[in-house]
Amino acid sequence: MDTTKDYSKTRSGPHSFLKRGLWMAPLTIIATLGLWEGLVLWLKFPTFILPGPDLVWLRLLRALGDGSLLINSWATLQEVLLGLLLGSSLATLVGYLLAKSPQVERLLAPYLVASQAIPTVAIAPLLVIWFGPGLVSKVLVCALIVFFPVLVNTMVGLRAVPENLRDLMSSLQATRVQMLRYLEVPAALPVFLGGLRIGATLSVIGAVVGEFVGANQGLGFLINIARGQYDTALVFVAIFALVVMAVALYGIVLLLETRLLAWQAWRQKD
Repeated sequence: MDTTKDYSKTRSGPHSFLKRGLWMAPLTIIATLGLWEGLVLWLKFPTFILPGPDLVWLRLLRALGDGSLLINSWATLQEVLLGLLLGSSLATLVGYLLAKSPQVERLLAPYLVASQAIPTVAIAPLLVIWFGPGLVSKVLVCALIVFFPVLVNTMVGLRAVPENLRDLMSSLQATRVQMLRYLEVPAALPVFLGGLRIGATLSVIGAVVGEFVGANQGLGFLINIARGQYDTALVFVAIFALVVMAVALYGIVLLLETRLLAWQAWRQKD
């Protein structure tokens, strides 16, 4: 029996997704650029309405040359990373507490669900007023938008732990810390990382929402400036930078998932 072949079949999921993405991404980009250029030539819109790919490329080179794209991208990336770290950390702690205590869940669940009915766009102006247009307000907006999906996935993952395994750990007189480390964390990790993937992309949206409301730097700020100057090519450049940032964060979580969940492949092989 060829165990190497069997093992390769089990390594699906994030790893195979990345391999497929490496082949499909260039073809998708080429097709999109061709469709875009054909649309520009056919409709003949003014450049301030729909610039062609060549004009956007030239504007990208200018933005890289004068440093505006890198400076504003770094500002947004800081907000995204800090907001993702803060939101996911708080969501994990609160999710663990709610999963362990049904009484606390019944107390806090209505408020948590109601908070999701309030659009982030409505909360962002208040945060800017209270904390100013700097880094703190943007980080808080990112954390708020990341919090709920990671919270829900943490609770679902912890509650999916089989009861027979809990009974086994209890019979071995495992402490609460040992139960968490050797049972609950490995069992809940796949679901938790799924929520983190969603949170990683949503954090980019949160940063841009905060920058739209009030900021003096960032890609959202750059879009506002370009829109006011009818520099549509620069708007496209900033949007593409946001897409690259979101895809990169998503890919990092996928790679992390592949590393942390490598043990699942061995279990499936057995």
